[in-house]
Amino acid sequence: MAAVSFKFEGGVELKVALRELPDATAKNVLRRVATKRLQPIADHAQSMAPVGQDHLRPSIRVGTKLSKSQKKGYSKEGPDDIEVFAGAGPLPQAHLQEFGSSLHGAQPYMRPAWDSGKKQLLAGIKDDLWLEIEKAAKRLAKKAAKKAAA
Repeated sequence: MAAVSFKFEGGVELKVALRELPDATAKNVLRRVATKRLQPIADHAQSMAPVGQDHLRPSIRVGTKLSKSQKKGYSKEGPDDIEVFAGAGPLPQAHLQEFGSSLHGAQPYMRPAWDSGKKQLLAGIKDDLWLEIEKAAKRLAKKAAKKAAA
């Protein structure tokens, strides 16, 4: 399985704001932003999947879980990391379409989708994170006020 990962460095203020949230809330904020930013890449990959491979197109999606076969040989970086995946479902032929085989040439769909969308993904993360952090903080404040009033 070919994986692409990146580290979002800098943004010290973002890091501080995330740490002020409960751990579960901060992880949910990060998952929501990553899912939102990866969806256009998955949509583009779906549109580029080879015609005649109707089973492949609907399997391309964004999610936080891998199938049993996709988990083989994969290990999570750290316990506090969040992971969001974009790609084809557990179809044994998905990688053959992307990279080709001895019977047919490569018909890439994921790599071109990533290449065309990665700049937009990275460019919008900071703004999306601030927006989600603010929403989460407001929800937590509302919850605390409701609890204090009771």
